[in-house]
Amino acid sequence: MSPRVAARLEQLGFRQVYDYVPGKADALAAGWPLEGRSAKALSAGTVARSDVPTSRADEPVDEVLARMRDAGQAVCVVVDDDHVVTGLLRRPEAEVGTHATVEQVMRPGSVTVRAHEPLGPLVRRMAKARVHTVVVTDPEGRLLGLLERTSGERALQEGHAVAA
Repeated sequence: MSPRVAARLEQLGFRQVYDYVPGKADALAAGWPLEGRSAKALSAGTVARSDVPTSRADEPVDEVLARMRDAGQAVCVVVDDDHVVTGLLRRPEAEVGTHATVEQVMRPGSVTVRAHEPLGPLVRRMAKARVHTVVVTDPEGRLLGLLERTSGERALQEGHAVAA
């Protein structure tokens, strides 16, 4: 909100008023809740799974692979201590390098998108590039979730919300 609005809210008696300097676009990219028409639009953040397995780069691959199997997932997102995404570990690489650390077999520098990315165009780009998953992060690179193309296609077909 603008400094002017923050000042007016304080005049009206609100005690915890914050001027969010980065602005609305940053809030949308971070996946903050929306209101109005925007809340009905399908985006990467509204469809991405937030319960994706994660690991640190220094973990043994065999331990991470066991967690991936338990979760029924073929992908694990590698994050640092601040939950910033540093890479991806896919099951085929994990199964080959079971005596290694995650860092030795992960795919560094994975492609990421922001939460407010419109779902329709994103899913079409994923299909064209034959990409099955994409990592959804906030503007600081912290993990919000993992979007599977099949989930995006399903959401668009079901049409529960307005597709951009």
